[in-house]
Amino acid sequence: MSQKPTREQAESAVRTLLAWSGDDPTREGLRDTPKRVVEAYGDWFSGYGEDPREFLARTFEEVAGYDEMIVLRDIEFESHCEHHMAPIIGKAHVGYLPAGKVVGISKLARVVEAYARRLQVQEKLTAQIARCIEEVLQPRGVGVVIEGAHECMTTRGIHKRGVSMVTSKMLGGFRDDARTRAEFLRFIDVGSKR
Repeated sequence: MSQKPTREQAESAVRTLLAWSGDDPTREGLRDTPKRVVEAYGDWFSGYGEDPREFLARTFEEVAGYDEMIVLRDIEFESHCEHHMAPIIGKAHVGYLPAGKVVGISKLARVVEAYARRLQVQEKLTAQIARCIEEVLQPRGVGVVIEGAHECMTTRGIHKRGVSMVTSKMLGGFRDDARTRAEFLRFIDVGSKR
């Protein structure tokens, strides 16, 4: 990628889009909109400035030999579709089988957040989270399931509401052992009304 545009260039681009949409970017209600949009983009896409692997760097080995599944479910996230820049709102469920070390559970949520705060497609988001956990923690297995509602489908195009997409990425024991995979899916109980 070439040099990152300046804030002024970004605000100018927003003014151009406002004018293109048919409104007057100089009117009172829109005068500060370019500034607010650029600030919102800084928040929505803050994941580009984070290395998710760093969140998993600090581990704990004093776990009294614990080697059973660890699952963090219902990690809420907001992302944006890379095709239309429309929101994807959903929940991620992450599980792993530790191999002698564990990570603080908030770090799993931070990994989800860092990848979600980038332009995404849900399939890639699911795979990125799973591979990051696998590469850094080197567990015996990783499972990631994501449920997402895509506003690019509900607010434009086909206009279908109440639809969610489910993706999964299973690695190691979660992929190779049907019982482990089934236990994980039971733990997260995807799609049920808890």
